[in-house]
Amino acid sequence: MGFMRKADFELYRDADKHYNQVLTTRDFLALGVGTIISTSIFTLPGQVAAQFAGPGVVFSYLLAALVAGFVALAYAEMSTVMPFAGSAYSWISVLFGEGFGWIAGWALLAEYFIAVAFVGSGFSANLQQLLAPLGFHLPKVLANPFGTDGGVVDIISLLVILLSAIIVFRGASDAGRISQILVVLKVAAVIAFIIVGITVIKPANYHPFIPPHNPKTGFGGFSGIWSGVSMIFLAYIGFDSIAANSAEAKNPQKTMPRGIIGSLLIAVVLFAAVTLVLVGMHPYSAYAGNAAPVGWALQQSGYSVLSEIVTAIALAGMFIALLGMVLAGSRLLYAFGRDGLLPKGLGKMNARNLPANGVWTLAIVAIVIGAFFPFAFLAQLISAGTLIAFMFVTLGIYSLRRRQGKDLPEATYKMPFYPVLPALGFIGSLFVFWGLDVQAKLYSGIWFLIGILIYFAYGNRRSRKSEEK
Repeated sequence: MGFMRKADFELYRDADKHYNQVLTTRDFLALGVGTIISTSIFTLPGQVAAQFAGPGVVFSYLLAALVAGFVALAYAEMSTVMPFAGSAYSWISVLFGEGFGWIAGWALLAEYFIAVAFVGSGFSANLQQLLAPLGFHLPKVLANPFGTDGGVVDIISLLVILLSAIIVFRGASDAGRISQILVVLKVAAVIAFIIVGITVIKPANYHPFIPPHNPKTGFGGFSGIWSGVSMIFLAYIGFDSIAANSAEAKNPQKTMPRGIIGSLLIAVVLFAAVTLVLVGMHPYSAYAGNAAPVGWALQQSGYSVLSEIVTAIALAGMFIALLGMVLAGSRLLYAFGRDGLLPKGLGKMNARNLPANGVWTLAIVAIVIGAFFPFAFLAQLISAGTLIAFMFVTLGIYSLRRRQGKDLPEATYKMPFYPVLPALGFIGSLFVFWGLDVQAKLYSGIWFLIGILIYFAYGNRRSRKSEEK
């Protein structure tokens, strides 16, 4: 049966040989940190503190990081054995079969489509807010998505997604160099906020650090902290975008684990520090409904100029995230086209050995979602799809270990404390998925139903693997 048919390791390795291996550890650290330390660090801490956890929001970040860390270790081992385009899709196709790989890849595709649109729209909103004091105001028809507050098209979102696609179209090395420059600015802005914020912390704002649980609202206690984990987990999913580009890595056996694990460690430290400073500067309840808590906290503390600078650099951070997501999503589309599960044109390379059709397909779909349609109700699909892929990857470690040194190469990096950590990664991802709201699980179910229909109506019959049988 096609669904259970396993992909051939040698076939994938040969198929991806035309990629130029140009990305270094620094490129992957820049893309990883740039994608993880993105919109989330400037928006989520205050909202989660006010809505769920109070000052204990730092534990939400640390618990989410722990689960993400288990998965990241599995990703690091997988990517040293199978440095293929498509990350989890290609790995699961080799380990469990084409149909399971399709499910994992289809889950990630939702993440990339929606995440690119989400960040593009966030970039637009922040840029408009930054320029408003200078008298710059777009007409409503060009400032908002179709049907939202008189909008027809969010032109800034459209243009920034288009620009990111052009840079990725020029090559992964260009995207890596730009990310390295911008990520230094972004980390500097985050550190500046931490240093300045420490000077205005009021210890009283930390009491009680874990507010008592309110069963009616769900706020407080461990329950509130865990509710925050499901909302915050979105912040840590950027390391998948590193793995998706492993076919373009220099010496992937070393660069992949360093990029994946290194970027996550940097992100955890910065997230925890920003969160602790933020809830210490002002009472956590003051951040309710605040989409820009970092800039607001600085402004309220008398640092208006620094607030503007941080907001401006936050825009640079969002742009890095766009580059990382377009890079990763286009490589996933290429992998689907390469294997015939989606139209084979997506798997064609241009004269520069780049998957141009995948880049432009991702950009066009994301532009439609982000520039023309209200998409807030789909936002949690980013986490839902990724968590399902994470569960597949952590389970895949067990199959990978049995086959290493036989029909698969030995890993140069191995996930520690096997077989316990893969199990913890799976269980943690499952619990975080279960904590998503009912709508997110419903919409992800609809997305997967569509994916299964496409697979059996199109991909299963046109798959390159079936042609080889």
